[in-house]
Order: sequence, then C-alpha cells, then structure tokens
Amino acid sequence: MVQFVDLQKKFGKLEVLKGISEEIMEGECVAVLGPNGSGKSTLIKTLLGLVLPDKGDILIEGKSILKQHLYRNEIGYLPQIAQFPENMKVKELIRMITLMREKPSNENDLIDYFGVSSFLDNTLRSLSGGTKQKINAILALMFDCKIYVYDEPTVGLDPISRVLFKNYVQQQKKDKKTILLTTHLINEVEELADRILFILDGKIYYNRSVKELISEHNETSLENAMVKMLENHSKNKAHV
Repeated sequence: MVQFVDLQKKFGKLEVLKGISEEIMEGECVAVLGPNGSGKSTLIKTLLGLVLPDKGDILIEGKSILKQHLYRNEIGYLPQIAQFPENMKVKELIRMITLMREKPSNENDLIDYFGVSSFLDNTLRSLSGGTKQKINAILALMFDCKIYVYDEPTVGLDPISRVLFKNYVQQQKKDKKTILLTTHLINEVEELADRILFILDGKIYYNRSVKELISEHNETSLENAMVKMLENHSKNKAHV
C-alpha cells in the first residue's frame, strides 16, 4: 500500500533521513517510534507532502506521490497539535473541513460517538484541551480514507475517550485501513500496532512485531524490551 524507497533528507548539513526503505501493507498498523531527532517526524511529513525528500520516492498503490496532491484525499491525519482559528465555533470548523475535502463524511456519528454534541456552538478558545482533541479526532476520522496517520492521537483525552479512540482504530484495522501511529504511550503500541518501525539516527534500527521485540530481549513487557534494545544500541555504538 505505502512504500518508502531510499528516502533521504537533509536540513542544511543535518542528515535526517539516510536512505529509508520500507513497505506498509493494507490493513496493517505500524508504530513509527524513535527518540526526538531520530527522523520519524520527517518520515511522516514526507508522506503527508509537508516535506519533500532530497532523494528517493514514496509510492501509494504503486504510484509515486511526489509533487502530487490528490492522493491526500485518501489520508486521514490526526496531528498532535492542530491549529485552527480560536474564534470559530466547533460546528463551523467541522463544516469548513467537510467542504474542503469534498468527500462523504460521517461527522454526526462521530459527534455522538465522542459525546461532543453539546459543544457544537462553542468557540474553540472555550474548549478544554481534551475536548479540542476529541474534535481533532472527529476531523481525522470522519472521512473514509485508505490511509490514516496518527501523531500522539490520545494526548489530552480522558480515559473513556482513549478507549473509544482505540476501539475505533481496531475497527479500522478490520476494515483493512493502513495506519501509521506515532506515540510515546507504550500501551497504545502494544494494543494497536502489528509492527514497530524504530528509527535511530535517520535509519531503520528495528522492524519487527511487538511480540518479537519482547521475545528477543527475554522480557515480559514492551517497555522493558525497548529499554534493553536502546541500552544494547548504546553499548554497541560505544564500541565502534
């Protein structure tokens, strides 16, 4: 479904992506993880068309998306922080996005699902951070897309809304949607991701399933396995 082919990107003298090649299949949820500055955010931004790679290509269903824009209609994107005019009412924002996408939407079902109908006449500046994130989730989920990109999607959500969101993603997987997830919440990776794409220093350092990572490091939790993986990386790097 999505193929990254030898992606390379520099910002000035800083080499951020160093030839990343990977394929993400239909119906697969891949957690793109890595420390700050590893290159994961740049990788995601190349898929969204927010950053152009210096070399390489990105294919969706076998077709290059570089310097294209229509493919974005098939991507639902939930950013960590979405910026919209604070004086807009919630219903105005939702209406604006539906008109921009020109694609059938199911915002009414999602408004009920996340329980935000009482906030539709409120301005964005009057909302709590958690309610804003619910609205952002609705904007990302209300179109039937082939690909979904979630960047720290549950930050600020209350426990019930987190469960609702994760349940929705589980259904998307059953519906064969392709999902890229970035998160610092390890339990979300364990619950949602089929595979971990761990990026270090602009390269893919680890690319296996959650169960394989835990098993390979003889641990009982993903969190401990990731700590051990990074400790091993530091030791190996020190001996080079």
